[in-house]
Amino acid sequence: MQTIQIIIYDGFDELDAVAPYEVLAAAGLAVQLVTSPAPRDVCSAHHLSFTPHATLARAPSTLIVPGGGWVSRAPTGAWAEVQAGALPAAIRERHAAGTTIAGVCSGVMLLASAGLLEDRPCVTHHGAIDDLRDSGAEVLSDARVVDDGDILTAGGVTSAIDLALHIVERELGAEAADAGARRIEYDRRGPVLSPRRRR
Repeated sequence: MQTIQIIIYDGFDELDAVAPYEVLAAAGLAVQLVTSPAPRDVCSAHHLSFTPHATLARAPSTLIVPGGGWVSRAPTGAWAEVQAGALPAAIRERHAAGTTIAGVCSGVMLLASAGLLEDRPCVTHHGAIDDLRDSGAEVLSDARVVDDGDILTAGGVTSAIDLALHIVERELGAEAADAGARRIEYDRRGPVLSPRRRR
């Protein structure tokens, strides 16, 4: 069975991680909250404490990367993780090992820092669009979700739900994704753009 992991770190935005977790788990997909490089409790952007299920695997089928703290340049969150460098390196290693990487909101900037988005179509939180463009990415600012095959990106915080439903559709089909949306009484938002699917 394929394993989807969601990396959590101090200062991550809760909805970026918890929304995909609920949608994916309810669809019956194997999903875990993980930390790297070792297991440890994490304090999120709004001061909730999370205990991970496991540590980041060498090559999960999909790795979801939440954002948080980018626009404010917070001392914890995506901005701080880019400055530290370890998480972007771990993301780059997993992608090289064949993992599909999915960035949510400003978590997309961790993918950019990992060197994965140059000349690739993507989207991020509106407050990070200029930074993403400066990284050399092909920014599709009107998209809700961009599917470039082995790289998925999603816009603002609530786009985490649309990203997760899109992953359900990729893995289990449109009926399963529609059922997931009905379960949480959510109207799927778009557009989901797939300019040039890879892998």
